[in-house]
Amino acid sequence: MPPTIVVALTSFFALLGAVYVGWWQPIFTKLGDGREVRPVGNTGDCTTEPALKACEKIVLHQPSGFLYLACSTPESRTHWTPAVGRLNSTGMSTTDYVAVYDPDTSKITRLNVVGFTSERGLSLHGMDVVPSSSDPKKLFVYLVNHRAPLTGVSEKVGADSSVEIFSTVLGSSTMTHVKTVEDPAIITPNDVVGYPDGKRFYFTNDHGAKTGILRDVEILGLKRTSVGYCDTDSGCTIVRSSMHANNGIAGARNNDTLYVANSIAGGITVLETQADHSVVLADFIPTEYPIDNVSVDEAGHVWAAAFPKALTTALVHFSFPSSPAPSAAYRVSLNTGTNAFYGEKYKVDRVFEDDGSLASGITSVAHDSQRHRLFLSGLASPSLVICKL
Repeated sequence: MPPTIVVALTSFFALLGAVYVGWWQPIFTKLGDGREVRPVGNTGDCTTEPALKACEKIVLHQPSGFLYLACSTPESRTHWTPAVGRLNSTGMSTTDYVAVYDPDTSKITRLNVVGFTSERGLSLHGMDVVPSSSDPKKLFVYLVNHRAPLTGVSEKVGADSSVEIFSTVLGSSTMTHVKTVEDPAIITPNDVVGYPDGKRFYFTNDHGAKTGILRDVEILGLKRTSVGYCDTDSGCTIVRSSMHANNGIAGARNNDTLYVANSIAGGITVLETQADHSVVLADFIPTEYPIDNVSVDEAGHVWAAAFPKALTTALVHFSFPSSPAPSAAYRVSLNTGTNAFYGEKYKVDRVFEDDGSLASGITSVAHDSQRHRLFLSGLASPSLVICKL
């Protein structure tokens, strides 16, 4: 082989090695490549509820202790999960449902839908459940609904997603449709945080486009995701763009503060809402693992579902739900220790971690601080998991 070719090949492979070490390796490491699972919190008093499978988002109603869940089937998730590029609409479920779980009695109630006439049905993802400002027993249920497209091939055009607003009453077995919200700003909705008037909400777009090559390479750090705000009287708008890998969103009381999860690099972006519903960046809380959904408990602690081995979750578990994927849960609180003086404003505790044999592919956690219960559920998981803390 001529020396010039040898030099060229050597330089080429050296460049590839440098790109891998400097660019790809940190991404793979963050996504769990080579990471060992470190179990914690999974050997105590934990039970499972196999009747509640594939519930991507869970929301605790703190006064009653009831858990609301946005559920599908594991089989449907393998075909139709637009957030991870699964766009085979022929295999999707259109009869996803909201369930209510009473931990004291283990009673499960599937809410029957009233007044929702769309032929494309419900294909559920993110959710919020908010007591009405006029009656605390009346609840507004905000649902991300990934509808199949009306025209075109779903693999090419993506989902025609909307946010559906329902109302229900605590203890009821029905929920009544209030409104379908569809808007150009609602591009790739992942999660939603609602207001007690049943009209307003913030939401995350988890990609900058429904399909396409730019969407596929967002894993490299492209900042193309966003947070939007909707008012059913005036429409929707993007209030913060150029964000990376947005996923779940949660609000502190009155939604004065929003917490937005990063599902690739990890961490939680803290946003402060303004009187005009715009948002300003307030802080960023780094985490070791990528984050899916977040929630805020009664004590004000932020809880996050995390992926110790995100590649296993996305590439294996979401394809074959019976294959276990490690899961974790973080608790984020204000740091009251001496190191808070040195800029460590938040304390991040890894409260739960499991290799997937108990809690597999968890995408949502909720903490009942009054009754000392931790709930864990996942997009394609085989069961709801309940642990006493």
